[in-house]
Formats: sequence, structure tokens, C-alpha cells
Amino acid sequence: MELNGTGIALQASDVSGQKVVNVTNVPGDSTVGELVQALLGKMQLPKNDVSGHPLTYHALLEREGRHLHASEWLHDALKPEGDRVVLQPNIDAGFGANLGRRHGG
Repeated sequence: MELNGTGIALQASDVSGQKVVNVTNVPGDSTVGELVQALLGKMQLPKNDVSGHPLTYHALLEREGRHLHASEWLHDALKPEGDRVVLQPNIDAGFGANLGRRHGG
């Protein structure tokens, strides 16, 4: 997806707010998933966690306080201009949950 076609203008940041990009003319007939993938490269966000496991990112639409689904069309989810999305890595809360469990008896 080319981030400089005709369409939507938005601001995107990582969860820390340290990496912020303004993008314009994003095609409205793109999906949220396509936008997230394009933004990951543009923002140079890590693709793997510290253990080397692949990260999956989600977009949080600040205006509505909800996570956007990867399959949503941008023209349905976003305003033509002024929306802000935050890219958040998916944290698997169940990973390592058994590390503290005692073994044996």
C-alpha cells in the first residue's frame, strides 16, 4: 500500500508516543491491516519481541477508544482527516503463565 495516494489524513504513534508520523492521502479502500503493515515500516517499529517471537500490532483509534479490526475498511473506520491511531503490539498474557507453578509433590 502506498501511503501517499488520494484519501485519508491521519496521525499514528507507537504506545510510548516517542515515534509519531503524519500520513496523508491514505487510500480509503485499504484495510486497517494494510495500514498497520505500512506504518510499521514507516515508523521502524520492531517486528519481534526481545525473545525473537514475532509481534502482531493492532491499531487503537483514540477518538473512539477501540481497537480497529484488521479487516475494516479505512473509509468506514476513519474520518477523512484528523484521526489518530496508536499502534500497539499484541501481548499474549498467557505466555509463560506456568513458569511459577511447582512441579512434583
